[in-house]
Amino acid sequence: MTEPMNHSPDPPVRSGIGGTLGLLAAILVIAGTLVWVVMNVSAAVSAPEEGRASVAPPAVAPEPPASDADAAADAVHDAAPSGPASSSPLPDPAWVARVASATGIPERAMAAYASAALAISTMQPGCGLGWNTIAAIGSVESDHGRHGGAVLGTDGFPEPAVRGAALDGNGVQAIPDTDGGRWDADTVWDRAVGPMQFIPSTWARWGSDGNGDGDSNPNQIDDAALAAARYVCASGSVAAADAWRAAVFSYNNLDSYVDDVARRANDYATRAG
Repeated sequence: MTEPMNHSPDPPVRSGIGGTLGLLAAILVIAGTLVWVVMNVSAAVSAPEEGRASVAPPAVAPEPPASDADAAADAVHDAAPSGPASSSPLPDPAWVARVASATGIPERAMAAYASAALAISTMQPGCGLGWNTIAAIGSVESDHGRHGGAVLGTDGFPEPAVRGAALDGNGVQAIPDTDGGRWDADTVWDRAVGPMQFIPSTWARWGSDGNGDGDSNPNQIDDAALAAARYVCASGSVAAADAWRAAVFSYNNLDSYVDDVARRANDYATRAG
């Protein structure tokens, strides 16, 4: 992942697993097809039609309930965009189990997405990012930490680790190693890593401690989901459809990718009821 458009003078370039899926999805996208997304603060968005079609105003849907609203609010701390965020609130377990069953999202991943949504709603209440958008990004990026047959453990780590291709300039952006292989086990080139496919250099800025264990690790889904929420909310509110599209586009600069996330987010919201 690269820095959001409003933090970098260059267009973002995507080279992780999700970027590959986005390129495949591009083959299937028909220009002019309307794609609708219902976010926690849900917004209807449209696929590109000679640039960008008009969009409908956003609707509002309920956010995940916290297991203890007061304790959850106390656990969340404001953080500057360049610093680590920590201690996501815990969502209600019964809600997590119900929505995981309805959507087909693994329960462990669902808990991480819901926690991240609750945390970002306290850290940046003006953003309006829904749990289902975070979940849709996780679905496209790594199938909720299950890409390539990986299994998402109860500790939130996929086994084996989920890593993208080496960013060696061969059909992808060239990014020489920035982390000494700490996160991606590659000391020559960087690779997108973890359930949300963060590039190490981006994690250095947006890394978060979602599970409150004192460590921020892009391979751990609570940490990665919270970092993804902060990244998407970097430019402010995503309540308006165009703003939502621009925010998700910063995660992967393909309109087909944004459309895919929109479709999945809409499906999750509909199934969750």
